[in-house]
Amino acid sequence: MTSPVDHRRFTLSDFDFALPPELIAQHPAPERSASRLLDGRADAPVDRVFHELPGLLDPGDLLVFNDTQVIKARLFGRKATGGAVELLVERVLQNHEVVAHMKVSKKPLVGAVLEMDGGFSAELIGRWPDEDGALFRLRFSGEPHALMAAHGHVPLPPYIEHGDTAEDERRYQTVFAKHPGAVAAPTAALHFDEALLAALRARGVQTAEVTLHVGAGTFQPVKTENIAEHTMHAEWYRVPEATIAAIDACRARGGRVVAVGTTTVRTLESWAAFGRTEGDTQIFITPGFHFQVVDRLITNFHLPKSTLMMLVSAFAGYQRVMALYRHAIEQRYRFFSYGDAMLLCRR
Repeated sequence: MTSPVDHRRFTLSDFDFALPPELIAQHPAPERSASRLLDGRADAPVDRVFHELPGLLDPGDLLVFNDTQVIKARLFGRKATGGAVELLVERVLQNHEVVAHMKVSKKPLVGAVLEMDGGFSAELIGRWPDEDGALFRLRFSGEPHALMAAHGHVPLPPYIEHGDTAEDERRYQTVFAKHPGAVAAPTAALHFDEALLAALRARGVQTAEVTLHVGAGTFQPVKTENIAEHTMHAEWYRVPEATIAAIDACRARGGRVVAVGTTTVRTLESWAAFGRTEGDTQIFITPGFHFQVVDRLITNFHLPKSTLMMLVSAFAGYQRVMALYRHAIEQRYRFFSYGDAMLLCRR
């Protein structure tokens, strides 16, 4: 049920908060399931550890994960003039073509060939998705996934201040990742390890998967004070028939659908809202949104003024979420991708 406060008109400033910089996690916890978990289901928040999760769910509940795999999408190279170029591949197309963000002092002209670290080249074809698009369409000289696996870097978020390491290659990836295509991890799922998954199975909690290839737009700041004017980025998703059947079975037995992460929420609610099991979604979930699928949410702590702050506020109630964030800051929880998590009920 949506609380009455969620019917007022929200602005971007409503989703701002002051975060001490030292609370931004720069490295993952030593063990995945050793992260802290803020249990926000009741009126009073409870500080827990993530491996306590099985006891917080009931037999017959359904956990839905995003099984996307983070690709080593950050690539470095140079223009023919010698100027440095950095690409962040957002999407792989047909015929060795990719869509990418480009960081360069002066944008090259269409037809320019970039020499990339690792000995391959990338020809600039044009802008994407149209001639005024913010992204660039390029053709690699070889198969993109293979080239990124061999020569790419883990696309760590902008607030992580170190270069990617072997630890990042292992830990900025879920243990069940299987479909390559994401340039950012579904971070709530990073807390799950094999021991925790086994404990959930023993508890009688069912699991299912969706795929949403998280794009770099997930870190894109909202720039309009009127949030209705924000243009949401597009991400590709798929809801398998087996997952739809699992949701139906969960409903039939009286269980609850528990989304692991905001990307899973966006996937399930896109399917429910638009009736498509596969395709691009630009769903923008803000307070007042009518949720049709998700009953519980496991999520990390998000950036101020972000679309993800708006989503969790829509899900659990704005006042409730802001109070939980104040508690998390007071109790020194770790924030963002490598940080801690919370468990929320739909209001």
